[in-house]
Parts: sequence; structure tokens; C-alpha cells
Amino acid sequence: MLKLKQIDAGVLQVGYVEYGAPKGTCVVLLHGFPYDANAYSDVAPILVAAQYRVIVPYLRGFGPTRFLSSDVPRSGQQAALGFDLRTLLDALQIETALLAGYDWGGRAACIVAALWPHRVIGLVTGGGYNIQRIEGALQPQEPEAELRYWYQYYFHGERGRAGLAAYRREFCRLLWRLWSPNWQFDETLYAKTAESFENEDFVDVVVHSYRHRFGLAPGDPALEDLERRLAVSPAITVPSIALEGTGDGVTPPGSYSHLDHLFVNGLQRQVIPQVGHNLPQEAPQEFAAAVLEVARRSQPT
Repeated sequence: MLKLKQIDAGVLQVGYVEYGAPKGTCVVLLHGFPYDANAYSDVAPILVAAQYRVIVPYLRGFGPTRFLSSDVPRSGQQAALGFDLRTLLDALQIETALLAGYDWGGRAACIVAALWPHRVIGLVTGGGYNIQRIEGALQPQEPEAELRYWYQYYFHGERGRAGLAAYRREFCRLLWRLWSPNWQFDETLYAKTAESFENEDFVDVVVHSYRHRFGLAPGDPALEDLERRLAVSPAITVPSIALEGTGDGVTPPGSYSHLDHLFVNGLQRQVIPQVGHNLPQEAPQEFAAAVLEVARRSQPT
């Protein structure tokens, strides 16, 4: 059994799992909401077999990751996710890494790739360029898209906060079913991840994330400069692959394709049949292959 590790990084004590030799090229794998580090249990061994060191952290508000101070805002804004990832790299003394993630984790990976490209060898991101443009968040989308985002609007009110607090396991199980309708996960597998939702800051971080992105809640003052830098949709220059699943019930293929021009050195898109939103856990072979491919593309010719 792999041992959970912990390290102080920025405002957090980050819980993470490490695989492989400590001197190998590093890959950081980042989960989303409502998932956790277990999403990469089948991806990591494939990368280790290819001689990579693999780090899989739990995001703020999930599992064993804790805030170091009660005074730090329990922010779930995008700048916080990017800041956490960069400070984790610093704490682990990782100069450069391959980054791969989806949902919140894909957002964190995109942010670090955009703002600190010298730290990033290559990028695999679920969907594509998913850095938020908060200024335009209140512009309505077509009704089918709005329907898929019902959970975000639910969190905008106090009824939603109370509902998540009271029914976090049931709520997140429902999202798993809706977002990955072709994935026949069992209760034992779900329960391993659902433990991460018992984190004392889970509800606050999640609710803040879905309010801040719509301009309905203030951000952490310490992160204002980062948010300003993200507001201009900074370009991503590192070798990048976007993964999409045809069975994704919340962000179907093409949801981010209008932003492909922000990958200034080109973006390779790969669509995986039948797979839903939880890309690495549903399609570990394809996810690992994308990481290895972007690593190959990053090598000098």
C-alpha cells in the first residue's frame, strides 16, 4: 500500500501520494471536483513503468489536505488552485514537471503552464483551455449547457450550501452518475473517494469556487494579482494535449474548442469514445498514453 505523504506548501499542508523513483522526471497529476487522488490509481503505475516520478496531491478542501491557519480564506477560486500547485512544486523542490489534470485539476495545470511556463515540460488537460474569464461569466449560454450547470447555480444560494453539507456523499454520487453515464462504478470504489469529501473545509471551498467564478463572492485579497493576470486569458506555450470523452455529461467534446487559439504552439485534441468526465479513472490507459505523448513532444529535436 502506498503511504500518504504531507508537506507544508504555501497556505496548506498538502496531502499527496508519490510513486516511482525520486530522481525520475516528475509528473504531477491533478484531480477535480468531486473526485480525489484515487482517480489516478491506475494511471500512475503506467507512468512509473516508463521511469517517471509521479506526484498526486489532494486539492485544497479534499481529503488530508489542510489549511495551516484559520485566518486564510477558504477560497476555491481559480487563482488559489494555480497558487497551490506552484507552491507545491516549490516545496518539493521540483524545478520542472509534466502537468496533467481535469476539471479543477486541469484548471490548475493550465494556470501554471500559462503563468510559469519555465516550470512546465508539457501539459495534458481535460477539455482544453479551462482558465475562467470571470468578466463574461454572466453571459448566458444555450439552454442545454445551462441545464448541465444546474449544480453551479444551486451553490449560489444558501440552500445549496446546506444541501451539500447535509448530503455531500449523495450529491457527489449523483454528479458521478450524471457526468459519466457509461461508467459502471461500484459503491466500494466510490466510497474510497467519498472519504475525501469529509474534509472540514470541503463545503466552504466548493461553494466559494462556484460563487467566485460568477462574480458572486469576493476572492482572497492575497490572490488579486494572480486573478488580474488570469483575466486577460494568458496564452499557453508548452506542448499540450486536450482529452475529451464522448460520454461526458457536463462538458461534452468541443466545450472549450473556441479557446484553442490560446495554445500558441498548437494543441493536439484526443477524443475517447464513451468515456465521461472522470477521464483518468475511466480511461487510465489513454490518459497515461497522452502524458507519455506530450513528454515525447517536449523533447528537443
